[in-house]
Amino acid sequence: MTNSQWFLLETEQEYDKALARYEEVKRAPKNSDDYKEKLLLVHLISEFEKENRSLPEVDPIELIKIRMADFGFKSTDLANEYGDKGTVSKVLNYKQALSLTMIRKFSKLLHIPADALIKEYDLIA
Repeated sequence: MTNSQWFLLETEQEYDKALARYEEVKRAPKNSDDYKEKLLLVHLISEFEKENRSLPEVDPIELIKIRMADFGFKSTDLANEYGDKGTVSKVLNYKQALSLTMIRKFSKLLHIPADALIKEYDLIA
């Protein structure tokens, strides 16, 4: 664990530092100090984003794509989280609707409020 003590994030610089540290500890083993720090960072980052970021008014799939770009994720990262590459591909291409399980997992992974992912959107036949 670093010697950093985390406090509420108040500036973009603190936010960027927290995101950078999160990237370093995001795969920390459970019950480790780094894992506990990761949980704290997720909370601090989420709170900062709630206060300082407004989500764009786009459909849930575009929102997922925007957040993927923000975090540098590819569709394979979502597939690893969800467990099915084919289904993720269909969802990202508007061929299949998000499932409740996907909404839960992607909300957590991409720091998107679940209510932003449950909005209706059109599928491509």
